[in-house]
Amino acid sequence: MVRNFTDKVRLEVSTSSTISAVFFPTLLSMAKMPSPFIIQARGAPTTKYVHKPIELRYYVDLGTDEWPWPTELSAYELEKILSSFNDKELAMFVAGEIDGDGAIRYEKIQNNKEKVTVLITACKACPKRLILDVLRDTIAKRFGIIGTINHLGTDDALVFRGEKAVRLLRLIRPFVHHPLRRLRIELILALHDGKISREAFEELYKTTEYERGAPDIKRNHALEALAQTAPQTHTHGRIKHKPKN
Repeated sequence: MVRNFTDKVRLEVSTSSTISAVFFPTLLSMAKMPSPFIIQARGAPTTKYVHKPIELRYYVDLGTDEWPWPTELSAYELEKILSSFNDKELAMFVAGEIDGDGAIRYEKIQNNKEKVTVLITACKACPKRLILDVLRDTIAKRFGIIGTINHLGTDDALVFRGEKAVRLLRLIRPFVHHPLRRLRIELILALHDGKISREAFEELYKTTEYERGAPDIKRNHALEALAQTAPQTHTHGRIKHKPKN
């Protein structure tokens, strides 16, 4: 989120995800070295095995004259920004959206056929909802890949299916950093290009799946990830002191 104060602007991101706990401070450090803080999340847990959800938040404060981006992005401004990108830059932007708010799915359907889906989601009431329409039109105009807007309860999603999804995956593959999504891309494209058998694909794809509502390594481990990546602030065992001369 972006918060406006009298003398500064704050950029803040929060997560319970293991992966985001590592990537978010890297992203924020492009503007300024971020500060972390921890809060108990509001509302009921979204995962049934979590009793008290905890969020790890990172933020940077910048002076109003230091802030390089618009604080209220309109559809017109976003379209102008995306139109100024070359093909590689636009593919990188799409990959960033999928890293953060996207999903890549593979399903086997009737007659041993497959269904590949790529989607980017945003809550209906969020300011970033405008991104979906602008991105759909920009991708169609630039790459000829047609997506649709689907309504999913409180969220909307920009969705690409079938061969359109595969074409989009080929464009963004070099720029996706999310480990599970990157692995899914590599496996789906390897299957489509005949580099692996369907049996091998299905066995490998299982490693990228997790059961909803069950413990998994991706969610609710942000604090553990922060602790593991932070510099050690303590020592283990007894400390041996050098004798004084």
